[in-house]
Amino acid sequence: MSSGVDLGSRLAAYRESFTAQLLAVAAPGRAPALDSRLRAAGLGGPPGTVEEFESIPVLRKDDLPALQEGRGYADLVGRDAQVTRVFASPGPIYEPQLAGSDPWRFAAALEACGIGSDDLVINCFNYHLSPAGTMFDEAARALGARVLPGGVGMTEVQARAIADLGVTAFIGLPSYLAALVKAYDAAHDPSRWQVTKALVTAEPLPPPLRASLRERVSHVLMAYGTAEVGLIGYETAPDEGLRLEGTAYVELCEPGSDRPVAPGDSGEVVVTLLRDETYPLVRFGTGDVSRFVAHGDGGLRLAGVLGRVGAAVKVRGMFVHPHQAASVRDALRAEGVAGARFVVQSDGTTDSLVLEVALETQADDATVAEVAAVAERRAQGELRLRPTVQVVDRVEDGPVLVDLRHA
Repeated sequence: MSSGVDLGSRLAAYRESFTAQLLAVAAPGRAPALDSRLRAAGLGGPPGTVEEFESIPVLRKDDLPALQEGRGYADLVGRDAQVTRVFASPGPIYEPQLAGSDPWRFAAALEACGIGSDDLVINCFNYHLSPAGTMFDEAARALGARVLPGGVGMTEVQARAIADLGVTAFIGLPSYLAALVKAYDAAHDPSRWQVTKALVTAEPLPPPLRASLRERVSHVLMAYGTAEVGLIGYETAPDEGLRLEGTAYVELCEPGSDRPVAPGDSGEVVVTLLRDETYPLVRFGTGDVSRFVAHGDGGLRLAGVLGRVGAAVKVRGMFVHPHQAASVRDALRAEGVAGARFVVQSDGTTDSLVLEVALETQADDATVAEVAAVAERRAQGELRLRPTVQVVDRVEDGPVLVDLRHA
């Protein structure tokens, strides 16, 4: 990355290069949700200036469960949208997949990682209900790569397949790649390991973890995106920021506001899709925080995901929403639970989700074990994540979902 440059000038040039597309994509009549936001901005037609475009209220990820209740994704897409799949992510949030090759545009990130038609890729994202597995499967196949749909879990079986099939590339969480290497080495000859490329995403990649992974996988790069908008940015080399994907326009806005931040300041990542007029996702607030940085190639990059301002918390690649955590807590009251909260922690490499549970009265070991098992099942059913249940004397007052990773 480059220092000592006029970041404001680069931001102005970036905005100017997208102006015509931004004013065109935010036209009335394309989708009900967009129409209501144009009316809220006082716009009777498409915006005539970038300033008018920036007056359109941000649609935030945290708003989607309420917006979609009883309607699904219908208000977000146009009548002519060719929807081939529908996903149900935690929230619930319903995401449409549009027809066409690589609809989430992640192929650019895979290509930057060196993945192509000669590769056999193990895709270790979930294919069930949530879109992550499918979005990377589509991207890899768009490049001509063969895909082993590994999903999450059964690392011993996956390790055997890697050894037998000669898998050359990995897609998934960085912590899961570390676990997969460990499972492979426990049962197979490390000299048979052929995975040389890895695209990782959906959780942090701290320098010590990247260094550890590169001892076994020479090329490890990060990508950043969401289920709603697809690819937002991706690494072309370690520690050089995230190159912006060219068919999505990125703003950084003041948290809780619709106004862009000053050049160099951190803000919420707000994205407008430009590729498909039938899915006019305009000024979508991801809840993630980043900042723009200048790159030596003369362009802009994102500094990575620096935190979150939204209520939802991402754990091991899945979002946990406060209302889901509260639903689990409330359901456990029928089991004699006086209080409960979810705590997200990290050891610097791997995230963990702990469900703290306090009982109304003292109980014997068998009862405690039974309540803990019920709590685990309830949480996994609601969140699609299995927490570690800890029965404690008292649950601290405060939010039902606490993120201690940045405390």
